[in-house]
Amino acid sequence: MPLHDSRPSGSGHPTPFNTDFPHSSSRRGLLFMDRKRRPLDQGLEENLSSALQVADNELGQILGEVDAITKVLRSDQPDSPTLRAAVHPAVWSAVKHALIDRELRCLALTDDLTCLYNRRGFFAAATHMLKLARRNGQCLLLFFCDFDDLKMINDSFGHGEGDLALVRTADALEDAFRASDILARLGGDEFVVLALEQSTRTQEVILQRLKKSLKKRNAGQARYGLSLSIGVARFDPKRAVTLGELMAEADKAMYEQKRISKNARMNVSQQ
Repeated sequence: MPLHDSRPSGSGHPTPFNTDFPHSSSRRGLLFMDRKRRPLDQGLEENLSSALQVADNELGQILGEVDAITKVLRSDQPDSPTLRAAVHPAVWSAVKHALIDRELRCLALTDDLTCLYNRRGFFAAATHMLKLARRNGQCLLLFFCDFDDLKMINDSFGHGEGDLALVRTADALEDAFRASDILARLGGDEFVVLALEQSTRTQEVILQRLKKSLKKRNAGQARYGLSLSIGVARFDPKRAVTLGELMAEADKAMYEQKRISKNARMNVSQQ
């Protein structure tokens, strides 16, 4: 149901750095989508997921070898191969290339305003999470969230304030969910979260946590309050359903809750 707050708002000797690096092209992946946009090409989600994992593994290996070189250089008698590797331009060029490559790919999968996943990043990560849930027999909950009255905030206080409200909402979502859950801003005023359901993490428990998180951020805010209309869809590993179908189900539930909330406000105003 809509969440409204009426209050104002190793051990061992390290080996020399390996300067031979395989050619890298596309190496990363995460996930996101919008009901008004066409689906991603078939297989793109899997390619993004595997690519991101490969990139992170390669970066971790590079940084691990740099750390090994550093430890040897700090020792009393660093060996000659390590000294040669430490001053070789290819070493630091490879590190710089890996870091820049990782940053660029992260930017392509991250919403630049809230730093949550964007639509593409969400699709990649969520597709992978659904596959794991099917394999392990786990249930998931998908929360489709629509920020209420963003246009009013933009019109009354400016788009800068509207952007700040979206950032504060993203912070509230991050506080209410776990780091292992997948959070995204699909664009505009829409957010989506894919979370693991457990005996202690039911839909009601999570919604209450989110309500408290929004209430906390509304404290001391006199001009407007953060409010979300939320639709929830449950993923059952025994029932074959795609991510798109799951999102459409949650989207439909969100609009139904928004309609109920709007009718309730109209009835109150007429009394």
